[in-house]
Amino acid sequence: MSDNNQFGGPFGNSGGQYTTTVQYGGAEAPRAKVALGDAPPADVIKDTTTAAFAADVIQESRRQPVLVDFWAPWCGPCKQLTPLLEKAVKAAGGKVKLVKMNIDDHPSIAGQLGIQSIPAVIAFKDGQPVDGFMGAIPESQIAEFITKVGGKGNGVPAVADALAAAAEARTAGDMQTAADIYDAILEQAPETIEAIAGLGDLLFEAGDVAGAEALLATAPEAKKDAPLLAALRAKMALAAQAASLGNPAEFERRLAENPKDHQARFDLAMIQNAGGDRTAAADNLLAIIKADRTWNDDGARTQLLQLFEAWGMTDEATLAARRKLSALLFS
Repeated sequence: MSDNNQFGGPFGNSGGQYTTTVQYGGAEAPRAKVALGDAPPADVIKDTTTAAFAADVIQESRRQPVLVDFWAPWCGPCKQLTPLLEKAVKAAGGKVKLVKMNIDDHPSIAGQLGIQSIPAVIAFKDGQPVDGFMGAIPESQIAEFITKVGGKGNGVPAVADALAAAAEARTAGDMQTAADIYDAILEQAPETIEAIAGLGDLLFEAGDVAGAEALLATAPEAKKDAPLLAALRAKMALAAQAASLGNPAEFERRLAENPKDHQARFDLAMIQNAGGDRTAAADNLLAIIKADRTWNDDGARTQLLQLFEAWGMTDEATLAARRKLSALLFS
């Protein structure tokens, strides 16, 4: 492929026009990585064949821009470029799609487009190739290329869209994609509290407490007490507290012998919360409050409020327990 743009706009290899690095407010801080196992690719990324090219690329590009990554298994630079492409496309929050074509298995399309070297990435819009580049270009240039093709104003990636895509991936159980999106957001916008909290929570859930703590430490000083970060810290503190308590069966035995053993009920609530049983944890703390508000200097209510902070003010367990608490305090 020559450096002349035969697709409607200037493009080239890593020495071409895509050289600006977008900065969002501070140097990039070191971040822990999360590895949550293999996950299926996001809907915005797929492989294609010669037979499926018309539907996957031509027709789809009439709805949104489609990037086609022409690659081959023997191509070293392809192995460098493709993961960066996938990461950037996920971070774009659905503004573009990525379709990958192995030219060893499907050479005809690349031949028709005049592609003579790989990796080569061609952007399609409205059924036509409009732009592209070749070679394993840096991540910043990939992001700018996607910004240009995806039509985002002033070269600023749609962080809100990317955050929504990460949340959707996590809801669907695709933790690796969610982690990749949060990580990509933080590379371009390191002060994004939602991404710090989101990736930190994934690290914590994966068992990397040190990584989560290190990530929380990267939050800008003015935002360190943001509600999302405070909730994650509270969650981590509660888990550490529960881990030190021991076997829940012991507390259940003590309660069976003496239902007024408030310390046993309190400790059991902590273990239940760490195990994800929020309703049971709240009910045990509420039982202490109902029986004796003065126990441990109103410690059960104080702990319940800390649970609310860790769960989030709109969590269903928070809302249900808050209603029960109000009934106890004000009825």
